[in-house]
Amino acid sequence: MEKQRLLNVYVNNLTMMESVNRIHDMIREKQTSYVVEVNVDVVMKMEKDPYLKKISDEADLTLVDGQPLVWISKMKGNTPIREKISGSDLVPELLDELSRENRSVFILGGLGDTAKKAAKNVKKHYPGMSIAGTYAPPLGFEKDAKEIEKINHLVAKTHPDLLLACFGCPKQEKWVSRYYRDCGAGVTLCAGATVDFLAGNIKRAPKMLSNHGFEWLYRFFKEPKRLFHRYFVDDMHIFRLAWKYRKERE
Repeated sequence: MEKQRLLNVYVNNLTMMESVNRIHDMIREKQTSYVVEVNVDVVMKMEKDPYLKKISDEADLTLVDGQPLVWISKMKGNTPIREKISGSDLVPELLDELSRENRSVFILGGLGDTAKKAAKNVKKHYPGMSIAGTYAPPLGFEKDAKEIEKINHLVAKTHPDLLLACFGCPKQEKWVSRYYRDCGAGVTLCAGATVDFLAGNIKRAPKMLSNHGFEWLYRFFKEPKRLFHRYFVDDMHIFRLAWKYRKERE
């Protein structure tokens, strides 16, 4: 699909329902594809990681998951991003749509029994969905050839319509771009912390905060030690980045 430039990356300017419908179409049409989401943190990582940028640019869908990026797109005065598409909002909408056709999902990632808890809740809330499988790879799996082979085999033997890869950025994007074809899934979605939301380990921010761009603040208060440096050090450079690319055209 056609993409437009946003700072240092090319993205698809879609609404939530357009995103759901497009992913559903890719599954129906058996297009082996992968989908990534970019937020402020991902955009900042791309400045120092050209490979991550290449992965996002080449993804079948690159969706904007971050209200600050929506605001920046509006300030540029070209074609503003129409809607923030966060993975934790997209996945439930997608599961609801796919459950009507009894599609299957494989949940990959999370710590301990998180993926299994997520699968249990998916089956509870979307009874039409078939759980193809779950697996929580050990830390450092991306450097272990045998572990990668095991993951590919586990997913490939089930041929899920949807594969949720939940490792966090940039690990999930780099793994997905390299192995999504080997796994035999219809569409692979880089879903980050979505596995924790599905499992009920983390509660979503109230809609009012999310809609006004303050979901990050809610998450910070939930996990201050883990997220302080990301939100208040790394991501603050977004203002410098917006200035750097202020004259870039779509």
